[in-house]
Amino acid sequence: MADIDRIADPWGTRTPYGPGDEWPARVDSFLEKDVAPGDVDRWVPTASILHSNGDGMDLAVKDGRLVGVRGRPGDRVNRGRLGPKDLYGWQAGRSPDRLTRPLVRRHGALVETDWDTAMDAVVQRSRALLDERGPSALGFYTTGQLFCEEYYTLSVIAHAGIGTNHLDGNTRLCTATAAAALKESFGCDGQPGSYTDIDHADVIALFGHNMAETQTVLWMRVLDRLAGPDPPRVICVDPRTTPVARAAGLHLAPRPGTNVALMNGLLHEVIAAGHIDRAYIDAHVVGYEELEKRVQEYPPGRVAEICGVPAGLVREAARTLGNAERLLSTVLQGFYQSHQATAAAVQVNNLHLIRGMLGRPGCGVLQMNGQPTAQNTRECGADGDLPGFRNWANDEHVADLARIWNVEPKRIPHYGPPTHAMQIFRFAEQGSLRFLWISGTNPAVSLPELSRVREILAQERLFVVVQDIFPTETTELADVVLPAATWGEKTGTFTNADRTVHLSEKAVEPPGEARPDLDIFLDYASRMGFTDKDGAPLVGWTDPESAFRAWQECSRGRPCDYTGLSYDRLRGADGVQWPCDAEHPDGTERLYTDGRFWAAPDRCESYGRDLLTGTPVEPVEYRSLNPSGKAVVKAAGYVPPHEEPDGEHPYHLINGRTVYHFHTRTKTGRVPRLRDAAPDVWVEMCAADAASHDLREGDLAEISSPRGVVHAKVRIVEVREGVLFLPFHYGYWDAPAGAEPTRAANELTVTDWDPASKQPLFKVTAARVRRLEGEERR
Repeated sequence: MADIDRIADPWGTRTPYGPGDEWPARVDSFLEKDVAPGDVDRWVPTASILHSNGDGMDLAVKDGRLVGVRGRPGDRVNRGRLGPKDLYGWQAGRSPDRLTRPLVRRHGALVETDWDTAMDAVVQRSRALLDERGPSALGFYTTGQLFCEEYYTLSVIAHAGIGTNHLDGNTRLCTATAAAALKESFGCDGQPGSYTDIDHADVIALFGHNMAETQTVLWMRVLDRLAGPDPPRVICVDPRTTPVARAAGLHLAPRPGTNVALMNGLLHEVIAAGHIDRAYIDAHVVGYEELEKRVQEYPPGRVAEICGVPAGLVREAARTLGNAERLLSTVLQGFYQSHQATAAAVQVNNLHLIRGMLGRPGCGVLQMNGQPTAQNTRECGADGDLPGFRNWANDEHVADLARIWNVEPKRIPHYGPPTHAMQIFRFAEQGSLRFLWISGTNPAVSLPELSRVREILAQERLFVVVQDIFPTETTELADVVLPAATWGEKTGTFTNADRTVHLSEKAVEPPGEARPDLDIFLDYASRMGFTDKDGAPLVGWTDPESAFRAWQECSRGRPCDYTGLSYDRLRGADGVQWPCDAEHPDGTERLYTDGRFWAAPDRCESYGRDLLTGTPVEPVEYRSLNPSGKAVVKAAGYVPPHEEPDGEHPYHLINGRTVYHFHTRTKTGRVPRLRDAAPDVWVEMCAADAASHDLREGDLAEISSPRGVVHAKVRIVEVREGVLFLPFHYGYWDAPAGAEPTRAANELTVTDWDPASKQPLFKVTAARVRRLEGEERR
């Protein structure tokens, strides 16, 4: 595959296969120019780091440096295939602007220093704030790109070392709704389905999921099914005509912010036609009667009025979903980052529960992740929740965690829900939070309403620590910058969106004085002198493998049980799905195969929330609703978004991703092939909207909202009328010389979030557009 231009053709050649067959292998590889396979000194196993798919791959090492990659043909996730970011993204690590020494702020400027000086500054401020203001003055904001061992260590430091509730990940921006929806329906996080369900499904429904660009290799699997005998029907729900929509047999393009109404319309038709599994509902589900009553309010005609989707298309999609014998559904940002995010995602779960479409080949839900290790962030407790999917509102769960950590239960903050990212920044803005440690993420580009975020981070009273591998818009606002090692320069495990665990081995040394994130966290814990109740070190591990063993013990008996795994076991495997324990020594392909859920009141990770207000359900209320631990069907009515288009801002603005970049381009923007494929921001709009503003392809337009302005070149595409799209990847560090800071889509987005998942809403902005006068046309 090395001779195929994977920028022009991101998905490569087809290897067709039929239902129930094994996906054929196809090995993709890329080596540096003038390096032949025989020249490689070592091939080091790892998995993909620039998306959530978890593609198994090997790193090519020659003379102590990375020179290429190849897919692993036996890996259960990708069967040897690699996407564009897999093939070329590794080149980012050699960028000449890597952070190689710690930096501290002196007289307003960041200057190089040594590790002792930098860490002393961090520790001194930590201790001073703990003495003066207590644990709630300190907060941590991490990523979805570290290793399991690093998240778990950070979770122990924050929860039991500092004792703060202010810990979250940027997974709040991309995958919080996945976790929230799974908790609402099944009592616990963890994907019910498996990627192998694509091999068996006769209908695949993608709800707000542009799989072709966000999980390129998973889309290859779908394309190969579509090219084979007896292909599945594909349904796409997306206001844009994406590659998925073009391949789908049915494309529903709802008005942004109306997903709940659309899902209720589909459920209305499925129920009215009798396409439900009454025996499964009676045996395994509570709450069906409320759903049946609620969706009666959403016949196709009303849905058409709210969503702008023709009633006939709603009926046709519902017939397809209702007649499916093996239905696979996937959900991502089109639902998660939009209005009523959790409520909409829960309705997809409801569809599978009322149809009994769980736990069998081809029958599953994938509430997808956006980042390579987002699942680890959640299961290890680095998103603020308690590790091992323990319930912060269950005193027995807290006591069990305290036993593992050998601390008193009261030392673990559980007086209220974990503090989500947007609230952490709000506390910093108000001044109650004075210390914020940011690791592996770039909130100065990725959070909504960026002018506000920059002001918060720039406050003199807020001490900002940034741990990263490159200079970013966020490091420029830091008081201390800690240079980290990246993937390929350290060892650890990570888990993808369908619960597949891979081991990533260290292949090369990090540059200069950069250190693995685990080493940085361990150093901090040691310098802070954190101890357990017997005076022993609170963090008792010293390297990745001992950290993994500690995490295994924390996961024992929990849904995400890792006790059957080890580094040696993972070295000989091509991905293993948790739970992997004595009962499931080879891992677990699908959850809930027997209709048993982690939803019993004494076992569940969460008692749920009110989908409209976000108010946590009280334990006694949950016990009354679901004493036997069945799956919960939760109804929701549609309510309009807080911000809608009006006469001054007549467009819906949504933002999202492109196949060539990841997040804020801190890595992919430093890779020549990926950077050149999509070098700058653009705005997508339909031909009719463009014509109404005298805009043509390539014109420079100004897009504005009540919060800011972005300048972008116009692309005229198939997108529903009244909708604008901006990719969110672009910040300011590589802006063209003399350019104004008007590249970041999040200059425009509103500070608002879903009440249940607390995920920010990037797809409900009201905006206007105009052609910039004086710009020369082609």
